[in-house]
Amino acid sequence: MTGVWALLGALAVAGAIGVLLKGREGRISPKDSTGSAADLPAPVRDLLAPGVTLVQLSTTFCAPCRHAKVILRDLADRTDGLRHAELDVTNLPDVAASLGVMRTPTTLALTADGTEVLRVGGVPKRDTLLEALRPHLAGNPVE
Repeated sequence: MTGVWALLGALAVAGAIGVLLKGREGRISPKDSTGSAADLPAPVRDLLAPGVTLVQLSTTFCAPCRHAKVILRDLADRTDGLRHAELDVTNLPDVAASLGVMRTPTTLALTADGTEVLRVGGVPKRDTLLEALRPHLAGNPVE
């Protein structure tokens, strides 16, 4: 009987962890960063463009990364002042570590001077991301 209770307890813990992780998927974390491009790793710094750049950090065999790429590229194509760039960090673990990235996909929204305005862990939700970016975009974004 003790084995049954242990199994039920393990299932309950695993279920709770799953619910917590699912709740964090696509969550936007606003940043009040005072960093600059000089503080960023060179591969990220090289991707910056005028306006806001969505830097998607991905790995080679990441299925959610491909889904995030479709959403971010479409959003950037439809929005003035927004650019999407993808950086594969499979062979760049030092870049991921220096940015505090623990999972892929992770998307950083960076201004031209390298200031991080927000971060998304997992696949972003298009409308929520656009709303969070709105104050950082020049003009009115196209929807």
